[in-house]
Amino acid sequence: MNAEQEKSLAVRLNEVSERIRLAAARVDRDPADITLVAVTKTWPAEVVAAAYRAGIRHIGENRAEELTRKKAQVIEILPEADDLNWHQIGTLQSRKSRLVAENADVFHALDRLKIARRLSQQLSELGRSLPVLLEVNLSGESSKSGFPANNWEEDATQRESLRNVIETIAQLPGLDLQGMMTMAPWGIQEESIRSIFRRTRLLLARMQNEMPQISLHQLSMGMTDDFEIAIEEGATYVRVGRAIFGSRY
Repeated sequence: MNAEQEKSLAVRLNEVSERIRLAAARVDRDPADITLVAVTKTWPAEVVAAAYRAGIRHIGENRAEELTRKKAQVIEILPEADDLNWHQIGTLQSRKSRLVAENADVFHALDRLKIARRLSQQLSELGRSLPVLLEVNLSGESSKSGFPANNWEEDATQRESLRNVIETIAQLPGLDLQGMMTMAPWGIQEESIRSIFRRTRLLLARMQNEMPQISLHQLSMGMTDDFEIAIEEGATYVRVGRAIFGSRY
């Protein structure tokens, strides 16, 4: 990146940070309780380094192999960036789980018990602990990953299944289950987006109330087009790419 591009990135980051502050203020939340994860999928390591220089400390990647490669490249460019946290935000294939076990600092999209068990075994071998979030599907879309939760308020069987999943994952060595992640469908009305996020927050609260021994306190919700709504509905992580990095150049 040249100096002008880095300057533009810093300006956009400041704008996003201000939008986070204002969204938090609207619902009387402390913006310090909200972590901005800058999504850098397909952007080169030089852009990640520029984001770090602009103040970003949390990077999100969709693909485990891209996270692994880019992390090593950033370390070469900026050896001092040892406080950069790498978030795997995309669904994980079984054969790629070791890459996440070795390189990720947070995993947002835990959507299968098979993956949870593989990660647990690999993390135990590595002597690591990994914060994870349970991906839940509130919309019911078949194209969306996540444990089914589209009718959790009315469906006792669905709630029981979620409780069993949470209890199972919480007992696996190496996994630190901290909360939930969800995605709103594309192209729907704001109130429908808000409903998805609100229902996810209420689901998390319900599970926390029923299982107080497990600390479920993190909510990963919201991207460039809807992160302000997500904050107003309780998100603690927002995953923002385009609003920070703009169009590809």
